Amino acid sequence: MYKLLIRPVLFTMYAENVHHLVKNLMRFAFVVPGVRSLVRSYYSVNDKRLERKLFGLTFKNPVGLAAGFDKNAEMYNNMAELGFGHIEIGTITPKAQPGNAKPRIFRLPNDGGMINRMGFNNGGIETAVANLKKRKTRVVIGGNLGKNTATPNADAVGDYLAVFEGLFDYVDYFVVNVSCPNVTDLCELQDQDYLEAILFAIQKSNLSKKNPKPVLLKVAPDLNHRQLDEVIDIVAKTKIQGVIATNTTVTRENLTTDVQSIGNGGLSGKPLKDKSTEVIRYLAQKSGKAFPIIGVGGIFTAEDALEKLEAGADLVQVYTGFIYEGPAIARKINRAILKKL
Repeated sequence: MYKLLIRPVLFTMYAENVHHLVKNLMRFAFVVPGVRSLVRSYYSVNDKRLERKLFGLTFKNPVGLAAGFDKNAEMYNNMAELGFGHIEIGTITPKAQPGNAKPRIFRLPNDGGMINRMGFNNGGIETAVANLKKRKTRVVIGGNLGKNTATPNADAVGDYLAVFEGLFDYVDYFVVNVSCPNVTDLCELQDQDYLEAILFAIQKSNLSKKNPKPVLLKVAPDLNHRQLDEVIDIVAKTKIQGVIATNTTVTRENLTTDVQSIGNGGLSGKPLKDKSTEVIRYLAQKSGKAFPIIGVGGIFTAEDALEKLEAGADLVQVYTGFIYEGPAIARKINRAILKKL
């Protein structure tokens, strides 16, 4: 029904407008008595065999919603009713910022992809914390950390620490995002010296607390084997708890859509699927599965998710697949995992 009737209508509208529409519809719908429990009973798959215990947290199932969908922690309580085992909010920066100029999201229906250059648009720490104080769900919540665009890379450590400290009491794990291609010079922070400085600073603060929380690193799909070896080395050095593989890609390989007029941006969806899976496989095999991996990139079907898990991922996340396949995607994947078990 979603792909036949609802998606064609939504895809006639600008993507950001659809996002706000869906957010408001869910907010109003869940006020109606009985709707929340009805949605939960339809989309959730409750089975102990789906549970995953990683870095001290218990995930009720392996399927999560990736960062970027709920940038300001406005939707997580409602999105949790769609059967996700975890939801990652953000990317959050210290101060509010508008992001890049619009239009900045472009669907590629013929390729099952999207190109975005959002630029970390968000309301900053204060907005995120105010919304996280309204938490009702017990689903695991992650916080995706970024820096303000105006902050020079030389001062990036301060921004990442500020967001880490601000969110610490309100999320269950953290993700250091230095791999988004849509923020000026951000990817420079993937260089080993920059990255180690950020992670060591966060870990120093983290380990000084009574209840340290898991810290993960989100990596780009465009890293070569030498750079991925550096990632493995950095995880061991800084003793962070895991990696999310991968962010969006700057490549435009194997597209049937003419994207010349679109310009810069990160490509997600089906065109990213194989690339992200190969990064997962390399990290898992080369490290000897030394750390947990959350796999994301091009997951549209249950088979796509199983492929990521078999390549070495412990959990998976969806975003573009959720847009294209609809709200039942977590249910379908979780049912397939149970069937395989």
